[in-house]
Amino acid sequence: MARTGARLPLTVGPVIAAVGLALFARVGIADSYWATVFPAVVVLGFGMAVTVAPLTTTVMTSVPSDHAGVASGVNNTVARVAGLLAIAVFGVVLTRRFDAKIRPQLEVSWISPAARAQIEKELPKMAGAQLDSVPLDSLRRSVVNGEIHESFLSGFRLVVIESAVLALVAAGFGAGIGGTSRRNSTLDKV
Repeated sequence: MARTGARLPLTVGPVIAAVGLALFARVGIADSYWATVFPAVVVLGFGMAVTVAPLTTTVMTSVPSDHAGVASGVNNTVARVAGLLAIAVFGVVLTRRFDAKIRPQLEVSWISPAARAQIEKELPKMAGAQLDSVPLDSLRRSVVNGEIHESFLSGFRLVVIESAVLALVAAGFGAGIGGTSRRNSTLDKV
């Protein structure tokens, strides 16, 4: 970062992370971990490694040294709160997408009201729904289970694509970071 400044890693890192997040959208029900999940994790991890240290350095060098403790505290607090907000917001996005996809699938005529009621009790578990006690033959239970998993994957894909878009927005902000450090800024000369 001393040679390139903050702009390059804070632009390239989020772009790499966005690619890693987008790779998660390829994950399917029967796919191999090594072929789908592992490459996405590696690319995302590399993007985050390129991003995090320069981000922390930029935050810490943007304030006078006597305020370094406060800057570190604010940086850590923002990171923790942002993570919690992301989980909450993306949890709602995933749940809404799941419900929007699974509800029409449960309207088929061969699912009895009693079976539908038992399936409805399991839906809050999403992909973890247990349908063993649902009064359906094994073929129909397998069809419903497949629809539940596909509905969950639809929500998951939406979340990772939206996350990738946010990472690209972060790259845009990174590209807008000035090339000079705070010590050389015009504010210090005034």
